Amino acid sequence: MFVVDRNAALADQLLALPSRDRARLAEVLLASLEGSDADADSAWDSEIAQRARDLENGSVVSISGDAVFAEVERRLRKRPV
Repeated sequence: MFVVDRNAALADQLLALPSRDRARLAEVLLASLEGSDADADSAWDSEIAQRARDLENGSVVSISGDAVFAEVERRLRKRPV
């Protein structure tokens, strides 16, 4: 029972932290579980670079966040409930 008691005490201490500190701790803990996938990181780096090139050379145009959310809202209103 000592481990359970110690974990409960630790949890109480951590939950008493300010929300900003708890959020950062959650990020660190999740990252420790997920690990790093070098192939995925490399693929995302390539994708980001390609998208930046596409914007720079004009082969795609950007859409404002407001326009995107307005379109999502319009489509959701059209869906049957």
